[in-house]
Amino acid sequence: MVNDLIADGLTRIRNAGMRRLSTATLLHSKVVEAIVNILVEKGYLESANVVEDGVKKTINVVLKYDENERCVINELKRVSKPGRRIYKGRDDIKRFKNGYGTIIVSTSKGVLPNDKAYELGIGGEVLCTVW
Repeated sequence: MVNDLIADGLTRIRNAGMRRLSTATLLHSKVVEAIVNILVEKGYLESANVVEDGVKKTINVVLKYDENERCVINELKRVSKPGRRIYKGRDDIKRFKNGYGTIIVSTSKGVLPNDKAYELGIGGEVLCTVW
């Protein structure tokens, strides 16, 4: 039984990237699905789709590689954990890695990347960072 589905999903993506696999299968939750959709929107992943197998759902993710066969994701890190939640205000999530990275934040408006959360003027729980 996995306690932290977000950390499990990020680890599966990281491991698939290190092994240069084309796809990875993640356990489904609404938050994991929202994070994966943000990663697809920002260009870190090729695509993602939810697969229903009766009651059980999974997310199939297609990883993205550059012309040198290296994974586009340099670092994928879980920040807020079940044992220690990390919250940031609007001004603290403005930029990450000089604009090359993305902070994924859980806000009152849903799971958003840092640029959208800054535009809306809201902060929240920092789920993960990616660059």
